[in-house]
Amino acid sequence: MSNERILLGMSGGIDSTAACLMLQEQGFEVVGMTLLTSDHTNAESAVEVAHKLSIEHYVVDARQEFHDIVIQPFTQEYLQGRTPNPCVRCNSLFKERLLCVWADRTHCQRVATGHYCRLQHTGDYWYVRQAADTAKDQSYFLWQLPQHVLCRLCFPLGGLTKQQVRQYLHDKGFEAKAHEGESMEVCFIPTDYRDFLRKECPDIDRRIGPGRFVNKQGVTIGTHEGFPFYTIGQRKGLRIALGDPAYVLRINAEKNTVMLGTSADLEASFMVCQLPQGNTDLILHHPQLTVRIRYRSQALPCHTRLLVDGRLLVRFLAPASAITPGQSAVFYADDCVAGGAFIDSQRGILKLASENNDL
Repeated sequence: MSNERILLGMSGGIDSTAACLMLQEQGFEVVGMTLLTSDHTNAESAVEVAHKLSIEHYVVDARQEFHDIVIQPFTQEYLQGRTPNPCVRCNSLFKERLLCVWADRTHCQRVATGHYCRLQHTGDYWYVRQAADTAKDQSYFLWQLPQHVLCRLCFPLGGLTKQQVRQYLHDKGFEAKAHEGESMEVCFIPTDYRDFLRKECPDIDRRIGPGRFVNKQGVTIGTHEGFPFYTIGQRKGLRIALGDPAYVLRINAEKNTVMLGTSADLEASFMVCQLPQGNTDLILHHPQLTVRIRYRSQALPCHTRLLVDGRLLVRFLAPASAITPGQSAVFYADDCVAGGAFIDSQRGILKLASENNDL
């Protein structure tokens, strides 16, 4: 047993409540922290849980910082024709960083969250591992966490399934909490992201305006609302009838054009990514590397090569579809996160593939 103080990120939902109970059972002195990130954040549930469990608890208004670090880049990515994943940026640059800052302020040695993932310590290096519940695994979002954060982290739920967590809460007397629903959407977007973009950029329709739908040959086949309102692989909501199902293949922000084609046109054998600085040994050299190109996508076996311009070329060894610039490509060595990269524009990918056909 331990009397070590640990700071827990608390939303007041199923996962953070279960994590708090588990940490208390392990002997930790739990300190809760709830981040207010937008006007839609509701701290009442977290306050109630903290009171019921008799723990020290802080509510931190971080709305301006969250806007600057997460929301503003999220908006700018769409305005550049890319499709961001704000949860990746939030975890690495905002949430876990603030938890560590407040852990120091509250004299907590460790930091915990309700993420479904695990940690592995090999030599002097910490790795994020996939959760036991692969259906709930959230390791994808944590690929950018630095070592000085990982070495302080604790994921109490990593070895459990969601159903086991619900049963645990039920058994501990939190019957109502155990049966709560959960949101699967981006936390700061209450409705559709297009409405959110218009709220953040009130002049977006005037600045960008309608554009052209084009086919693979560049021939105009219709008009659209403006390129930020579309994403690669999108089929619904295109408002165009072509006889056969149409999918977004490519977005050109400079020309305000959106290319449409078939599902077969979305298939890819290669992709190119922007590779951040850091430990890339596993990404470049692991013999059985896999990659996930979006959250909840299947991990695909792949080979990689570092290009002379510093980007990463990836060859898929299994079918891949809808390669989306702005999304994270997260690489795995077995069940450990080997690293990640941001999917770049795929323009010129056939030439790169041809030049590296031995990859």
